[in-house]
Amino acid sequence: MAQLSDDCFAFGGALMRVEEALGLLAARLRPVTGTETVGLHEAAGRVLAADLVAPIDVPPFANSAVDGYAVRHADLSAEGETVLQVGGRVAAGGALGRALRPREAIRIFTGAPLPEGADTVFMQEDVEALGDGAVRLPAGLKRGANARAAGEDVAAGSVILRAGRRLRPQDLGLAASVGLTEIAVRTPLRVALFSTGDEIAEPGRPLAPGQLYDSNRFTLGALLRCLGCRVTDLGILPDRRESVAEALASAAPGHDLILTSGGVSTGEEDHVKAAVEATGSLFLWRLAIKPGRPVAMGQVSGTAFVGLPGNPVAVMVTFAHIVRPLVLHLAGALASPPTRFAVRAAFDYRKKRGRREYVRVTLARGEDGTTEARKFPRDGAGILSSLVESDGLVELAEETTTVSPGETIAFLPFSELA
Repeated sequence: MAQLSDDCFAFGGALMRVEEALGLLAARLRPVTGTETVGLHEAAGRVLAADLVAPIDVPPFANSAVDGYAVRHADLSAEGETVLQVGGRVAAGGALGRALRPREAIRIFTGAPLPEGADTVFMQEDVEALGDGAVRLPAGLKRGANARAAGEDVAAGSVILRAGRRLRPQDLGLAASVGLTEIAVRTPLRVALFSTGDEIAEPGRPLAPGQLYDSNRFTLGALLRCLGCRVTDLGILPDRRESVAEALASAAPGHDLILTSGGVSTGEEDHVKAAVEATGSLFLWRLAIKPGRPVAMGQVSGTAFVGLPGNPVAVMVTFAHIVRPLVLHLAGALASPPTRFAVRAAFDYRKKRGRREYVRVTLARGEDGTTEARKFPRDGAGILSSLVESDGLVELAEETTTVSPGETIAFLPFSELA
């Protein structure tokens, strides 16, 4: 189980930059160490537990890259065309069964093993077949042309995948290409997920006066599952300190991370701080980030705890920049920051110096064909539809105070958060 030491985060009045927060996470949190072996069909998205070493060469034999004729380059004339007798035929999955004879050509097909002694392959469209079973070969082909060497793709004994890699479809294909059927992976991170607040209700139930349906739990649960977590959805916690403390303490023993949304600000009805302190310790920091300044981190009975804001847009932003890297770290995955893309601004914007801001945008082609970012017309952190109608977020650095049309800006697509 991942744990935080008792003094992992010091809280001060100043806003903390995201990089500083992530540095504290990396220094203080220990990854989950459990491993298990699963079949390749079940390994997509899992974190590789140990370096994967190739037991064989790929390809395991020298073979032809084209349909054509395999020859010994030493048999070719240096001055002009060469005529050779065709002495056999090899298709993919077959073998000639003997070495190539001097001044002999072998009809060969793509993927077929090269006969012993053959080192060069002519493409069939470059060869003239003669009526007596011979072929005329043009001059000028280099030694080794159209021939694939054994181990050209993967050499036996080489590391093909590093420990900590989140396995993608192409990674599993590479593992299969060296003959593996199973792979050792980290055990999935176990995450307990709560929403908090008397003002939110479970979808499907009638709304009481002053209530809204809970959306954050569904957004966060989906994001966590995309990262390979096993999520325990524990519902909605009421705005009562004792109830919150009891639920958190009950969830801690069976999980590696507890994640909540709402109740982490400083209002009279924000009880998460006191509830966590009743069973562990909480170190609040205020991130220099908008939306999403109130974020809480601590521990409950030794289990890592993160409390996110309640506004849906702030939840998405803080998940991307705090929870996602934390989950990957706890899961033993190599760091993989979301990729940002350079786009052209098609809007004006002003912000305060000293905090990082994220602006919802859609992408479109400008008149000159360049991709440009167009700002979503409404800024509220509670406008969940903006996350659906936008393509991603523009990231504005702490030192930036203005954005003008035509400037190059950093764009983070929502697709990078999975």
